[in-house]
Amino acid sequence: MPGDSPTIQLQHHFLIAMPGLEDPVFGKSLVYVCDHGSHGALGLIVNKPADVDLKTLLDKLDMPLQREDLMQSPVYMGGPVHTERGFVLHTAMPAASMTADDADHGPTYGATMRVTPDVEMTTSRDVLESLAEGKGPAQVLVCLGYSAWGAGQLESELAENAWLTVQADPRILFDVAPAARYDAALKLLGLEPWMLSSQSGRA
Repeated sequence: MPGDSPTIQLQHHFLIAMPGLEDPVFGKSLVYVCDHGSHGALGLIVNKPADVDLKTLLDKLDMPLQREDLMQSPVYMGGPVHTERGFVLHTAMPAASMTADDADHGPTYGATMRVTPDVEMTTSRDVLESLAEGKGPAQVLVCLGYSAWGAGQLESELAENAWLTVQADPRILFDVAPAARYDAALKLLGLEPWMLSSQSGRA
């Protein structure tokens, strides 16, 4: 029976929007899936910068940024849910790199989801405070809002060929320019953007 087959597991995968997905939020988007199970899925759009950078955002929060490497970092539109809240994708904090202050509150922040041993997502304010103080994770990607699917919803969209999926490469998240991430994720599948129209509508 089809219903007895195991549920596809897409945590730490990219969702690559197909050309037929013309939604104003998700069209031409690359989504990093942080959590996926029978309850639904949660992800962040990682290739659509908002009209604010990290320095400006932290200035508004009265937390002047002291990380020189992040001064030009954009903030991203992570999705349509809770767009007033920050969601921070970041590399894991190795215990050896922590200062005494970091050690006071342990290896992770107040509200951190471990996606893989190397990638975490934090929603608590303390990660932003850490960045403002010149500390924090080595690499970060800050989003406003997130993307969510109810139970079975993402699977239905996959069946309708709305998305391609591929296991995520953290280098695309943290080392590739935002405008190049969509194409870089396609290359993980051996595809180029011009090939997608021929893939549309095929199972």
